[in-house]
Amino acid sequence: MAEAATNVVTTGDGDQSGDIDAAVRVLSIETDGLRGLTDALRAGPMSVAFARAADLIAAATGSANATGRVIVTGMGKSGHVGRKIAATLASVGTPAQYVHPGEASHGDLGMITPRDAVIALSNSGETPELNDIVFYCTRFEIPLIAITGRDGSALSDSATVALVLPSAPEACPLGLAPTTSTTMMLALGDALAVALLERKGFTSDDFQVLHPGGKLAQRLLRVSDIMHSGEAMPLVGLEDRMSDVLIVMTAKRHGCAGVVGPDGRLKGVITDGDLRRHMENGLVERTAANVMTPNPKTIRPEALAAEALAFMTNSRPRFNGVFAVRDGAPIGFVHLHDCLAAGVA
Repeated sequence: MAEAATNVVTTGDGDQSGDIDAAVRVLSIETDGLRGLTDALRAGPMSVAFARAADLIAAATGSANATGRVIVTGMGKSGHVGRKIAATLASVGTPAQYVHPGEASHGDLGMITPRDAVIALSNSGETPELNDIVFYCTRFEIPLIAITGRDGSALSDSATVALVLPSAPEACPLGLAPTTSTTMMLALGDALAVALLERKGFTSDDFQVLHPGGKLAQRLLRVSDIMHSGEAMPLVGLEDRMSDVLIVMTAKRHGCAGVVGPDGRLKGVITDGDLRRHMENGLVERTAANVMTPNPKTIRPEALAAEALAFMTNSRPRFNGVFAVRDGAPIGFVHLHDCLAAGVA
């Protein structure tokens, strides 16, 4: 009988333990590099340089009157890291874009203005492709922040402020492929982005504005973003006859009606269940006050849509819709289906 196939894929001599050893070694070396970066940031020249770099970026982008951006540049693997740093900065409220140093030398320098701040990445600090950007920044007095592995390099000496990475071996056994150095650069970019986020007081509401698509946006949706308001709300008065209430419930198609008093506050709700409980003769001649369920459950318009969904589905008995109120007055209505249609689950 043939042996069952497995899902394990091996290469070469099938030394899986050797692969794991290599992976653990790489992660250990890079972790040590990050620890060294953390220690450098806690005290000494690196801490001063980091705060100065944040000041320069905040001056360009952090105020209501600021019109600058962060321009991130780098060549090769540093360039790939730079693209991610620019994307992270932009996603948390610091306007940023990546400019390729080669393209900059052929016209894209026009993307950089004196209102901007530039972050240039180069582990050696001697990347020739950065020369034109460095000269341009010097000529037009544009703040230049260097992230480099070498103090005293051409880049660090030309920069307004230099963030010099602590010495750490590359995880590549040849000592050639950028591994530890690019990990530290990436982490330092994240640190700058978060520091600027906290300076600005960037909130989850701000985050949602910049992330309208995907699961993150769905998690951050609020009741006020998806609720029905104004004339779309199914509202009736306490003394309205049930014949009129049924017309409102049918027209609004939410399966219920909110009952408001003369003061505009929500006094009760009438649901399909209430109708079934009052099916005796004369229902249509009764008033909303006679049929409603008083003191209904409500929700804040500022609540997350996910909170509203859980509120409806976890209540006993369950209900399919809830009014959003402010100071006791209904300002919106959200249905279970509104949450599901928005991707909240």
